[in-house]
Amino acid sequence: MTATSPEGALARLAPVGLAELVDRAALQTRVDRKYLVPSAALPRLLERFAADARVLDVDGARSFRYQSVYFDTPGLLSYHRAAHRRRRRFKIRTRTYLDSAQCWLEVKVSGARGSTTKHRLPYLPGDRRAVRPGRAFVDEALARESFELRDGGALDPVLVTDYDRTTLLLPGGASRVTIDTGLRWRTAERELRLPGLAVVETKTASAATAVDRALWQDGTRPARISKYATGLAALRVDLPAAPWRRTLRRHFHAAPTDHVDRDRIDRADHDHAEQEASCA
Repeated sequence: MTATSPEGALARLAPVGLAELVDRAALQTRVDRKYLVPSAALPRLLERFAADARVLDVDGARSFRYQSVYFDTPGLLSYHRAAHRRRRRFKIRTRTYLDSAQCWLEVKVSGARGSTTKHRLPYLPGDRRAVRPGRAFVDEALARESFELRDGGALDPVLVTDYDRTTLLLPGGASRVTIDTGLRWRTAERELRLPGLAVVETKTASAATAVDRALWQDGTRPARISKYATGLAALRVDLPAAPWRRTLRRHFHAAPTDHVDRDRIDRADHDHAEQEASCA
């Protein structure tokens, strides 16, 4: 471990416990900004906040394994609302904290001015690939936001994501930053890994954080990326992907074992753009 590694930079940060982090920065309604950052650039970014930020620490561990299973209707209503840039969107997933064997069923709803509201229900890890045990919770959360499911209301597992997450609490205690590495997406047929890329996400009530401003100064701007929608678009070139086309081309470079055909993605993007223009 060296001072120029992410682990070395994290070791310099003061710790914060999970209970305090949740108490001070739960932010169930928030504004999220996401950035795609080369993993090699993380140590420098972390070093800039070594004197001020605190890192989530649980029994000495500062990076934690996450797995999310995303659910959608047979017609992919959730995906298509995002792909066609509907202002009001929703996502349904289970999130499992693999190191602690904790699991939640979550319904995330995007609303006006980029705000996101998240509804959570404690869930059994063994049920993480099924909605049925928590279906009443999902229906209630969607009804509260005036969403109605089509396709008979069925919800099936569509995509699985795995990654390692580090969480920072910023000065003032109302904003936090998550850093996701070891990114992996899987459908029943295909898989994609991006080991050299990190997703840095700032979560705040409204105003930009110091991390946002530092990234802007370095020329890094918020990226259009959704772990569900962008990942599914990368793996399924039959789907419309206009909002994430630039992200897919710049960052989702497939390795030979990823089984993702870049020429097919470019052809599909062209076809989708024509389809969208004809529907305008």
